[in-house]
Amino acid sequence: MTQNFFRNPLYVGFAAIAVLILLSMSVTVVTEKQQAIISSYGKVDRVVNAYRKGEEFGKTRAGLTFRIPLVEQIQLIDKRVLSVEMEQQEVLSTDQLRLQVDAFARFRITKPDQMYRTIRTEDRLRDQLRTILGSSLRNELGKRTFATLLSAERGEVMENIQTALNREASKYGAEVIDVRIKRADLPAATLQSAYNRMRSARNQEAIAIDAEGQKEAQIIRAEAEAEAARIYAISYNKDPEFYDFYRAMQSYRQTFQNGEGSSNIILSPQNAYLEKFRNGR
Repeated sequence: MTQNFFRNPLYVGFAAIAVLILLSMSVTVVTEKQQAIISSYGKVDRVVNAYRKGEEFGKTRAGLTFRIPLVEQIQLIDKRVLSVEMEQQEVLSTDQLRLQVDAFARFRITKPDQMYRTIRTEDRLRDQLRTILGSSLRNELGKRTFATLLSAERGEVMENIQTALNREASKYGAEVIDVRIKRADLPAATLQSAYNRMRSARNQEAIAIDAEGQKEAQIIRAEAEAEAARIYAISYNKDPEFYDFYRAMQSYRQTFQNGEGSSNIILSPQNAYLEKFRNGR
């Protein structure tokens, strides 16, 4: 019977295929960047190439791993630093400004067996951390003013968020390495309103400066005119006849030399205005 089985190519082919299927179900390659959970009936049996702090690349326990087909299941977990992006959220600061905030966190799965027991998969863990990140960020920024995010206190804010997030992430076998706020902007409507207020304030300031300048100009002009009147008065007291002649010459110049030659003035020789000419001055 056995000899007939091996002589039949069809049987041999089926046997080879069965062996290959069983082999593929029992052997898995775990790379340097992965750690594997071997479980059976929903319970973790062992962890292959688990994360160890400070381990060097090339000196891990990666390689082939074996499991019992149909009894044990394998789940590959990323061993590298992973990222979770928070969707843009609106946060109300203590100075009643609504901020549009984007943030992200870097984390690593350090206890894959704990992660498997509590939340099962990486995707669920990432979703959970995204929710916790949003909650921690709202709680922390709700205690701060908008100006805080533009000052040196921004680093303290991110440290507090990371501490709160790490406290929750440790429950799922993960470690948060870093938290960053990518942007914290005012909504477009608020920005436009702030811009309008700034422009109005600057316009009022410009009007005040212009009014102050006009006032100072009038004072300077009045002082100059008073000084000129004083000088004229001193000159008049020294030689009244010469002063009258000088003023008459200035008046003639303004009247007869208009610079365009488009006007004609006809006066009687006996006109009082021409007195200085009649006197031979």
